[in-house]
Amino acid sequence: MSERETTRFVAWAQEMREVHARLRAALRLTLESDDLAVDDLLLYCRGFCSALDGHHRGEDRTLFPAIAAAHPDLRPVLRKLEQDHSMIDHLLGGLRAAAERSAGPEELERHLEGVGAIMENHFRYEERMLLTVLESLDLHVSPQEALGPL
Repeated sequence: MSERETTRFVAWAQEMREVHARLRAALRLTLESDDLAVDDLLLYCRGFCSALDGHHRGEDRTLFPAIAAAHPDLRPVLRKLEQDHSMIDHLLGGLRAAAERSAGPEELERHLEGVGAIMENHFRYEERMLLTVLESLDLHVSPQEALGPL
């Protein structure tokens, strides 16, 4: 294996870590805000919710099928991760709906904390189960296609 191939393989694991770090930081900034203004939250949802959704769609369409082909033993792990994606999508829909109807700050915070809790659990599991695999995955697509356009 050439040095370039090794660098590319390790880059997939690093790319996933960086995407997760950016999404964590975006959620943390909102949760730490002293003022959860509905207009700001709607704008946040358009950006953050779209980024998180795009990340999961990229994984479901491109990354997970490549992992399943190379590592069939990981199919149950990938199914669980896809179920998490569906649950997170549902929670993001609830957050969007609450923001669109101008819910109070306590309700909005509950939605954000719910998304954050499931997202963090999902990211930790995904990193624990897949980072080593990503270091050896032979995948010839752009990071944006596999991990979402962040």
